Amino acid sequence: MRNPLSKKIVEIQPSGIRKFFDVANEMKDAISLGVGEPDFDTPWRIREEGIFSLEKGRTFYTSNAGLKELREEICSYLERKIGVSYDPMQETMVTVGGSEAIDVALRCMLDPGDEVLIPQPCYVSYVPCAVLAGGVPVAIELEEKDQFCLTPEKLLEKITPKTKLLVLPFPNNPTGAVMNRRQLEEIAKIVIEHDLFVLSDEIYSELTYGEEEHVTIASLPGMQERTVLINGFSKAFAMTGWRLGYACAPAVILKQMLKIHQFAIMCAP
Repeated sequence: MRNPLSKKIVEIQPSGIRKFFDVANEMKDAISLGVGEPDFDTPWRIREEGIFSLEKGRTFYTSNAGLKELREEICSYLERKIGVSYDPMQETMVTVGGSEAIDVALRCMLDPGDEVLIPQPCYVSYVPCAVLAGGVPVAIELEEKDQFCLTPEKLLEKITPKTKLLVLPFPNNPTGAVMNRRQLEEIAKIVIEHDLFVLSDEIYSELTYGEEEHVTIASLPGMQERTVLINGFSKAFAMTGWRLGYACAPAVILKQMLKIHQFAIMCAP
């Protein structure tokens, strides 16, 4: 009998974090530190609105990109919080968590053999999603002496003629590393010089503490047109199980991301 399985998917290892999560859930007195989840419940006014929507029968398909009102609010929030302006109709889509946005962005932007630079340690999905998209993941090992931030030297070491995309996972899961404006400006200069694109996963942006506020690389000169910004509601609003995220990107990129989302997902819940 012919092997029914794809060689590519068989070679990808399951998430060890999720396995740990499942084991811990079966242990009566265990406190799970395995997944990024806030220590408070979804705020009541959000839960109440969810209940109200169910009572009103709002359980049907939305547009593929998500509710227009929600996209407008997302764009208003980003402009208010990080000073970046996006068109809610052409540059914004609602996804099934930030995880779907990562997958769709990589599939949209990579051709077979394109190299994806991925700082490590990092969230578990970047490498397998890059492989599934036909890309070649290239690890950039970050170090404690740099506070686990990406340095220009480490970035330049890994760039080749095949490099197309840099994953920028800051604030970082699991290290907690945060990159400030000066550090991001150094990275942005290299990205522009080498004609690269950036997937900026900012899901932990609201969990930034200290004197300096979160800065997105998309806000730096020449970077918004090179950046897919990914965020969502899981961490900031303790809505991990609601599975709602979003992506903002130049219209030429988002149009193709929406096509993948349309055929694979239809619309977020």
